[in-house]
Amino acid sequence: MIFKEIMAELKKMGTAQNRKIYQRHGSGPNLYGVSFANLNKLQKRIKKDHSLALKLWTTGNTDAMSLAVMIVDPGGMDENDIENWVQDAKYYMLVDIFVKDVVSQTRFAEKLIGKWTGSEDEWIGRAGWQLLAVYAGSCKTCPDTFFLPYIAEAQKSIHGEKNRKREAMNTAVIAMGIRGDKIETVARKAAEIIGPVLVDHGETSCKTPDILEYIDRVNKRRTSRGHN
Repeated sequence: MIFKEIMAELKKMGTAQNRKIYQRHGSGPNLYGVSFANLNKLQKRIKKDHSLALKLWTTGNTDAMSLAVMIVDPGGMDENDIENWVQDAKYYMLVDIFVKDVVSQTRFAEKLIGKWTGSEDEWIGRAGWQLLAVYAGSCKTCPDTFFLPYIAEAQKSIHGEKNRKREAMNTAVIAMGIRGDKIETVARKAAEIIGPVLVDHGETSCKTPDILEYIDRVNKRRTSRGHN
């Protein structure tokens, strides 16, 4: 696909209503307001196009960067590329899809968890904890001992962290808590100490899930499925 054609399509697909919604969520002003439904249609048409993805990312346009994440080849990204991209992602939705669709697919994901979770930068810190949450859900062979220090760290420092990093830490504790019975016990004890986690979601209706309530809901669904 030709870069200019894709940018023109993105511009055409954007709507004022979506721009308003995304900006309320913190996207910043550089965007067209393309729905994820339309981004997914473009992704299905393009499939993977690594060189196009690299060009789209450099625009700084939120829609183009989101599409870049969808069509980039994670195997074509070295650690330096990943580090450069995470420096550019300053919007929680973009951070999250970048982590899930790209970073978690690389061979150095585990290394970056250790590096990024300790970052004082709000967005890199978020990326680290979101990556940990993805890892907790996807790495079935990982021992619980890998995750325990992160539960302890969240218990100790979550309330003092920056807003969107704090939110991701909450997500990660939930993800670690639903891995299995043994680690759930640790996560629940930590959650009792942590208590409610306050996150500023801006002018949106989004709410921060309570760790214990969320774990209980997941367990209830699992039990219900087991009885069917």
